[in-house]
Amino acid sequence: MHIKVDENSSRIDEYLAIKLDMSRSKIKKLIKEEKILVNKKNIKPSSSIHIGDEVDIVDDLDYSTDLVAEDIPLDIIYEDEYLLIINKESGMVVHPAPGHYTKTLVNALLGKFSLSNKDELRPGIVHRIDKDTSGLLVVAKTDKVHELLSEMIKNKKIERKYIALVDGVISHDTGTIDAPIGRDINNRQKMMVTDINSKEAVTHFKVLKRYKKHTLIECILDTGRTHQIRVHMAYIGYPIVNDPVYGKSKNVTSFGQMLHSYSIKFLHPITNKEIFFEIDLPDEFKTLLNTITED
Repeated sequence: MHIKVDENSSRIDEYLAIKLDMSRSKIKKLIKEEKILVNKKNIKPSSSIHIGDEVDIVDDLDYSTDLVAEDIPLDIIYEDEYLLIINKESGMVVHPAPGHYTKTLVNALLGKFSLSNKDELRPGIVHRIDKDTSGLLVVAKTDKVHELLSEMIKNKKIERKYIALVDGVISHDTGTIDAPIGRDINNRQKMMVTDINSKEAVTHFKVLKRYKKHTLIECILDTGRTHQIRVHMAYIGYPIVNDPVYGKSKNVTSFGQMLHSYSIKFLHPITNKEIFFEIDLPDEFKTLLNTITED
């Protein structure tokens, strides 16, 4: 959707909420996801706009605020009165969005728990992993814990480790990719390494095992950008196996990219006790590892 601004406004979120008959929370969500651009640039909800500004909205604007609780099985690794740790299966979307209004992790959580409501569209969700990425993520039950966990992630006090299988044989044992990530200028549904409207992104990796044409690696993130590991590994020439967006081959299975959030460690924001869990690879991931050729 393209809009040419016809009046001055102190805030972009106020202007679009009235213009499109939408809640400001929806507008803010789209801005946060970089789906609203003013004069081809990312902006803040509080940014001023002026007559003649060009607004592009890269979305169908069909968000529903009526989140439905559903009876969907979940693999709950840990639970107390403050938070949960879930082992998300590959293929499950974390929260409702265009094209995925039901059967998400949020729908499943609402069917079983009371959650924080810091974000009305994503109750309880402190951080995300992609639809086809499996593994551990933490969920907040209260607003206070949501705030504390968000600050911990921001300050790098929650350690998350991933295992990935990539195409190609990486010769060095460790590496750090320090390259900013932003929206792909040619495809707003993808991310890319770019200096244009981008954010700092740092990924550390370590080789776990080398195969004849592949490498199994562990990744640790300093930042949590959208598709970060997938974009960074593709950028250095070792895309994740079975990645339908950034991979080398378009002949991928429905399971999705071989990327698994296998470890999470942090000090509990309320009790200050260490929380540490590791989870095994999904069966599909292990089956693929058993079929590829070693050196």
